[in-house]
Amino acid sequence: MTQNPLLAPVSGLIDYAAVQPAHIVPAIQELLAGARQAVDVAADPGLPADWESVVQPLDNASEQLWRAWSVAGHLNAVVNTPELREAYNAALPLVTEFSTWVGLHEGLYRQYQRLRAASDFDSWDPVRRRVIELALRDFRLSGVELQGEARERYAANAEREAQASQKFSENVLDAIDAWSILIEDEARLAGLPADVLQATRQAAQDDGQAGWKLTLKMPCYLPVMQYARDRALREQLYRAYGTVASEQGDARFDNSSLIEELLSLRAEESSLLGYGTFAALRLQTRMARDAAEVTGFLRDLASRARPYAERDLAELKAFAASELGLDTLEPWDIAYASERLRETRYAYSEDEIKQYFTEPRVLQGLFQVIESLFDVRLRETDVSRWHADVRGVRVETHDGALIGHLYLDLYARAGKQSGAWVDSERNRRRLGDQVQTPVVYLTCNFARPGDGKPALLTHDDVITLFHETGHALHALLSEVDEPGASAFASVEWDAIELPSQFMENFCWEWPVVQRLSAHVATGEALPRALYDKLLAARNYQSGMQTVRQIEFALFDMLLHSRSEGTSIADTLALLQQVRDEVAVLFPPAWHRLPHAFSHLFAGGYGAGYYSYKWAEVLSADAYEAFEEAAAATASQSTSGTLDAATGSRFRKEVLAVGGARPAAESFEAFRGRAPRIDALLRHSGMTA
Repeated sequence: MTQNPLLAPVSGLIDYAAVQPAHIVPAIQELLAGARQAVDVAADPGLPADWESVVQPLDNASEQLWRAWSVAGHLNAVVNTPELREAYNAALPLVTEFSTWVGLHEGLYRQYQRLRAASDFDSWDPVRRRVIELALRDFRLSGVELQGEARERYAANAEREAQASQKFSENVLDAIDAWSILIEDEARLAGLPADVLQATRQAAQDDGQAGWKLTLKMPCYLPVMQYARDRALREQLYRAYGTVASEQGDARFDNSSLIEELLSLRAEESSLLGYGTFAALRLQTRMARDAAEVTGFLRDLASRARPYAERDLAELKAFAASELGLDTLEPWDIAYASERLRETRYAYSEDEIKQYFTEPRVLQGLFQVIESLFDVRLRETDVSRWHADVRGVRVETHDGALIGHLYLDLYARAGKQSGAWVDSERNRRRLGDQVQTPVVYLTCNFARPGDGKPALLTHDDVITLFHETGHALHALLSEVDEPGASAFASVEWDAIELPSQFMENFCWEWPVVQRLSAHVATGEALPRALYDKLLAARNYQSGMQTVRQIEFALFDMLLHSRSEGTSIADTLALLQQVRDEVAVLFPPAWHRLPHAFSHLFAGGYGAGYYSYKWAEVLSADAYEAFEEAAAATASQSTSGTLDAATGSRFRKEVLAVGGARPAAESFEAFRGRAPRIDALLRHSGMTA
């Protein structure tokens, strides 16, 4: 084998094009050995109780390990092949066992206790003090104080939970990739946008077939649900998507037993650590105090939103009956009827809007927004790529000094997990007078370019891109010098969505939309009249959308507030109870939402899905500061909410500090007070 690119120095960039599945296990084994040795050395009680003797050598050894593992996990998610999956799954138990071993390492725990008890601890740098405090908390939550059989059970549980979560994710990916239908009669596709027809025809041709290949990937599935006039076709795709990875679909990928196992493992983990429920355990590292505070927050928001949701549904049913001849509004009619009502009420369609949001123009405008707000430059740059879709972005100061690298991977394809997310390959870190810059991945699943034209994004796609960019900026613009206090390592989970949801707001501002839009045929920016229609429709069905998110979050919190594991039948029964309490839309009995709910069972959001709504209160309130600045300078400025002074404060008090202090302190440092829900209700159109 040639030199292993996963063993390259952390100071350089990974040669992604050179990474092969065969590199993963040897690299992880070698790096694990070095990290184990470093842990044992750091745990030596004969060492001085100071940062340089204990923490810094540990960071040196573990950083390269976690970087290599991050690369392996990322590739497994975006260019999944049987060989890559096999290599990743072979390394997974090794990494899990190591993580558990470190968390249970009594000698290292005692060493951190010595650091905390050092006579000069109170004079340490505040960030380093916080790293120690967080490490001691995490040791306790990792079972370090367990003994005997409980300790062994905890370690075994941790390994099995990692494997079960990975298998859950694989089943969802495989079930989606395995499903497709070939449409040979073009009349059945009446109503679909031209770019979707072209893409599905190309997909069929790539398979050596004539016709149109439909899949469950979002760039195909959503347009079919919104635009296809063939009701039976919509029903067919709805049923396929609603039964992904369940016994109602392809039984090879059924996640039922994995859900039961994961819930049981989480309940046992919580019990072993002395917590009554998994929710109680998870909330030890959140802003929210306990499950009662979370469910109270969700139910209060539901009581405010449900009247608006009921009104939304009543209007939709009346329209569907009078204008579409749909006396019974089935679940597979909701998106279709909603889009027709939008077109009627606001005189535009999403497809019409999409023609103005070409991917190159949107990226150019996004970069301009970031540069205006946060005083940086973004420049595309050549990088080694894991796929031809990938592009690199260099984030710089105005004098060209490197701040960090951003990798963009924006298009849907086979072998790539659905959804959109951000992860980091490497954190910012200071070593002496040198600063190691962060490297961040931003992944989406947009429709790819075709027929010689650039990719077209819906306005929802644009919002998604801005959302994920907010996450990326949290890592890229960090000024925290210690990895243990970086944003993704230590910001409370229910505050991690603050920068991402905050960035979404700019997608609705006229000065920003002008920068983002250029018609695919004419290059014309989105006309003001069409923008006004888009803005008027901003809160279209916001009531239904809000209670839908509350449904997910309340289901998650109640499911993980049980002291024992839950059968799949009881899991589905609980979901129905939650819907009866807060929902206005009710899927068929055969629908299997939990089976593909990767956020809960494979994405780290178990007992944490409420974070989206919790952080939305923070983000709306934070954005209100920009609205206030815009109002104060309305007569002197045409840039709207792109206020550089306020952006500078947001960067300094929120983005730059990462997890160096509690999120509540960062918010109050920026806003000057605790958060209020008023701005969220106003932005959502749910005020009297």
